[in-house]
Amino acid sequence: MKTFKKKKALSRLAKKEKTAGKKIGFIPTMGALHTGHIALVNRARAENDLVVCSIFVNPIQFNKAEDLRAYPRTLVNDLTRLEQAGCDVVFCPETEEIYPEPETRAYDFGHLDKVMEGRFRKGHFNGVATVVHKLFDIVQPHRAYFGEKDFQQLQVVRALVKKEGLDVDIVACGTVREPDGLALSSRNVRLTKFQREEAPRIYQALKMAKEMYPDHVMQAIREKVIACVNKSPELKVEYFEIVWADNLLPVNTPEPGRKAVACIAANAGPVRLIDNLALNS
Repeated sequence: MKTFKKKKALSRLAKKEKTAGKKIGFIPTMGALHTGHIALVNRARAENDLVVCSIFVNPIQFNKAEDLRAYPRTLVNDLTRLEQAGCDVVFCPETEEIYPEPETRAYDFGHLDKVMEGRFRKGHFNGVATVVHKLFDIVQPHRAYFGEKDFQQLQVVRALVKKEGLDVDIVACGTVREPDGLALSSRNVRLTKFQREEAPRIYQALKMAKEMYPDHVMQAIREKVIACVNKSPELKVEYFEIVWADNLLPVNTPEPGRKAVACIAANAGPVRLIDNLALNS
């Protein structure tokens, strides 16, 4: 496994491999890798000739300085896990390598980046789009792999690719969960013992929403879900929305054959947990 810190060196390698006819699969991460990330690597390994993973804690997607400081950094362990998973190349640049100058680009994704996460994390998705675009320019992948746990992010990245005319296929991979249903997240290591015990309630509430849909009005589902999660003294819902998968607009009345997704964010003390679940096929 090769490790790069400089973008020019990685770009040269990527160009050489593409010229040789090899397909490149790319997984952008912020490190603190867990089984969900490794599942993305495994998928990329099965579908490409060269697997590239980036580890970069992107400062401009954090709207709170304390969240950036608290984000776990486990580079040595991450590199070990990636090598064991068969990753070929890892890109782990310093901040100055990605942002040699203050970043000023601004994207317009309409309402996609303004609802749900966008309401509570101003500038977050612009930061995500900025770094993803930069990484795509460096790696030049044929395919890029993203987890469905960050469903809104996935839709924003798809919109970015379409808007900018980028030649990369976005591959969505299913959410990986603990045996008790908690979605895997790098933030889970920050949960206290009691918060960890209560956190699976989030997934339980989402499953309840799926059972209620489409036989109940959306407001009734919303109230039930929020009450279920907030019943725990360790959890507090920030938002719960039922949206159409294709455009993230709110579902008012279910439509046969159209996919709806329940999306939730809840705080466990200072730790913010997000999850989602498709309510129909």
